[in-house]
Amino acid sequence: MKSIPFLVGALLVLGIAARAQTVLRDTRADAWVATDGLGRAVPLRGERVVDTPALGVVPGPRAKKFVGMFYFLWLGEHGQQGPFDNTLIMQRDPLALEKPDSPLWGPLAAPHHWGQSAFGYYTSHDEWVLRRHAQMLSDAGVDVVIFDVTNQLTYPRSYRALCRVWSQMRREGNKTPQIAFLTPFWEPANVVKTLYSDFYRPGIDPELWFRWQGKPLILADPAKINDAAMAAPARSAAALAIGETLGQSFRAERAFEAIGGSFPTWNTKESGVTLSLYDRVGGKLLVRKNFENVADNATVSLQFPTPLPAGNYYLEQSGAKGTIGWWTLGSAILPESDAKAVQTQWGSAFVNGQPSSGHRETVIRYSGASKGTTLGIPPTPSPEQRAELAREIGAFFTFRKPQASYFEGPTGADQWSWLEVSPQHVFKNSAGEAEQMAVGVAQNAVDGKLSVLSNPRAHGRSFHDGAEPEANATDFRGRNFAEQWGRAMEVDPQFLFVTGWNEWIAGRFSRENNPFYGIGPVSFVDQFNAEFSRDIEPVQGAHGDAYYYQLSANIRRFKGAREPQKASASKNISLVNFSDWLGVLPQYQDDLFDTTPRNEEGWNPKTRYTNTSGRNDFEMMKMARNGASLFAYARTRNAITPRGKEWMNLLIDSDRNANTGWLGFDYRVNASPAPQGRTSVERWVNGGWRTVGSAAIRVKGREMTLEIPRTLLGLQSNPIAFDFKWMDNVGANTDVLNLYRNGDTAPNGRFKYRFEG
Repeated sequence: MKSIPFLVGALLVLGIAARAQTVLRDTRADAWVATDGLGRAVPLRGERVVDTPALGVVPGPRAKKFVGMFYFLWLGEHGQQGPFDNTLIMQRDPLALEKPDSPLWGPLAAPHHWGQSAFGYYTSHDEWVLRRHAQMLSDAGVDVVIFDVTNQLTYPRSYRALCRVWSQMRREGNKTPQIAFLTPFWEPANVVKTLYSDFYRPGIDPELWFRWQGKPLILADPAKINDAAMAAPARSAAALAIGETLGQSFRAERAFEAIGGSFPTWNTKESGVTLSLYDRVGGKLLVRKNFENVADNATVSLQFPTPLPAGNYYLEQSGAKGTIGWWTLGSAILPESDAKAVQTQWGSAFVNGQPSSGHRETVIRYSGASKGTTLGIPPTPSPEQRAELAREIGAFFTFRKPQASYFEGPTGADQWSWLEVSPQHVFKNSAGEAEQMAVGVAQNAVDGKLSVLSNPRAHGRSFHDGAEPEANATDFRGRNFAEQWGRAMEVDPQFLFVTGWNEWIAGRFSRENNPFYGIGPVSFVDQFNAEFSRDIEPVQGAHGDAYYYQLSANIRRFKGAREPQKASASKNISLVNFSDWLGVLPQYQDDLFDTTPRNEEGWNPKTRYTNTSGRNDFEMMKMARNGASLFAYARTRNAITPRGKEWMNLLIDSDRNANTGWLGFDYRVNASPAPQGRTSVERWVNGGWRTVGSAAIRVKGREMTLEIPRTLLGLQSNPIAFDFKWMDNVGANTDVLNLYRNGDTAPNGRFKYRFEG
C-alpha cells in the first residue's frame, strides 16, 4: 500500500494539488526587434542568425523544442570577502598570475569575481535582481533554469528567494522560466533526498517545476537513489555569510556543561566566528564568545563553569571572519508522523533568526560526561522504509544521469550533458531519439584535458576552429558560442542545455596539491576574466550585453518565432476621446511591476544597492495612422506621474536601420513638453538631438495619446513600417546598461516593437 506522502507527491505531479494558475501575459517577445552593440540584428521569422547564416532562416514556432539555462545560487553563500575582481586586479598588475603572494589577490580558495554584473556585485537572494533575471531569460526564450547543486549544497535561501519572487511574478501575470536541479555527478543521493524532502514533497511552488515526460525533471543518476542511500539524512555545510547568522534550537534533557557545533572552513586559515547561547529563539543572551583561527571541521564549544539546567535553548553563529560554516543535516525523510516527532526532539535550524530546513550538528556535553553527544541524529529508517522511500523518490522524478566530462560523451541512454568541447555529442533517450545537447560559452579545457580557464590556451569565448586566438586577436563576437550553436542546430535535439548565466565567481587556487592540467601559480578553474569566462548575463564593460542578444538570436533559430503582427486599418484618433483606441491592433504588451524599487545588500555587506528610479510602469501600447498623422498610445499600470526628467519618451526608428540615429532611433518625442497640449519632436543629427517640430499630447489618468505629423518623421509613404520604444526615467544616454536597471522601457532592454501597416 502506498504511503500518504507518496500519494500527495503523485497528485502534485499530475497537477491536481497545484494552485490555480494565473493567465500569463503574452508580450510576444519572440517578435521583438533588436540589434546588439556589435551591430548584429536578432533575426525575426524568415531571417538568418548573423554568425551562422548557413543554418537557414528562423522558422515559425516549433513544438517540443526546449532551452535550459545553467543558473547559479551561490553568490554570497561562501563568504563575502572582497569583492576581489580579477579584471581590476589584472589591470593593476598584468603579471599578477605569476605572483601568488600579491596583496591584490584575496585569500586562497576565496571567491574571486571575473567581472562585475550590470546589476553590481549582487548576492543570489537579491530579489530585485531575481525579478530582472526572470524577465530577461523569458524574453530570450529560455524555458527552464537549471540550478547548480553539484557541490553537495542545495542553497535553500537562494532558491527559495527565487521561487518566492518568480511565483509572485506569475501571480502578477508575468512569465518566468521554470526550474530544475543538476545534482552531484557521482554521489547525488544526499542532495536528491534533501531537495525532495524540503521542496518537492511539501509541494512548494509546483507551477515552477519543469516537467519532462510528465514528471519533475532532476539531473541525477537514478542508480544512486537506492535503499542504502535512504539510511541517513543528507549532510551538507551551510556557509555563514558576513553580517548574517546561523542558528539551531535544541532541548537539553538534563544539566549540561558545554554546547557547540562542527564548523567547516573549507581548508582555509584565519577563520573566526562568534557563538552565542540564548534561553530561546529571540530570547535572553546567556553566554557569548569569539573564536579565532578555527580549524577545518573543528568542534567549537561554549563552556560553562556552572552547568545550565535542562530545557529549551538556542545556539547561534554570527560575526563570520574568513570562510566558515556549520555542518547541517537535511530534513529526515520519514513518514510524516515520525518526522514531526523527530522535529520536536531535535529542534529547528535557523538563518537570520528565521526557521530553515534541516538541523545544525550540535554537540552537547552533559554534566559528568567525559565527551559530547551529537543532538538530533534521527532514527535510522527500517529496511522497509528505506525501500519505500527509494521507490517514492524514483517514481516522483524523471531522471537524467548527468555526464560530467566535456570529452567522453554519453555512456548509455537517458543521459544529459551540461558542457562539452566542440563538436558536442548528441545524447539520446531510451527510444533512440536525439534528446539533448550542451551549448557552452567557454570551456576550461586544454589539450583535450580538464584544465583551468586562467590558462591562456583554454577554450575561451573566442575559441573557434580548434584554437584559442592570441590575446590581441580575441573579440566580443562569441565565436565559441556560435560554433556550439551551429553544431547543436545541425543535430536539432529536443532540449539544449546552455552554460551559463550567472556563475561570476571562482576560488583562487595554487599549484600545490591541485590536479588540474595546465595549472599555474595563481589559477581559477571555471571563471577568470572577460575572455576566459562563460556567463551570458550582461557585464559592466567588456562585451556588455552582446552575449544576451546572441543567446536570443540562436534560441529563435532553434525554437522558431512568430511574425510581428500587422496593424489594423487606417483610423482617425481624437485626442479628446481615448475610446477611439478601442479596436486598434496590435496591442503591444509590456511586463508589469518592473518598476519595483531595489534596496538590497551587496556582496560586501557594507554595500547597499538602491534604485528608486521606477516611476511609470508601462502596461500596453498602440499605434495608429491616417494620411497625415501618426498616433501613439501608452497605458501605464497606475496613473501617469506629473512631468519630470526623461518623462514618457517615445523613440522611433523610422528607417529600421540600427546604424543610424541614437541606438538606432532617429526621432524622440516628448523630451520637452510644452504648454497648451504640445510637446517636442526631435531628430538625431550629428550626434545630438535637434528639435524639428512639435506634436499634440493628451494625458489623463493612466493613458497618454500623441499625434505626430508624418512629415516630421519622414513616413509619408504607404504602407509604413518602423520600430519604436517607450522609455521613462531610464538614463540610457549615459550608460546603455541602464536599459536593464532604471525606470521602465517598453519593450525591455534594447528590444523594439515593430509597426507595419
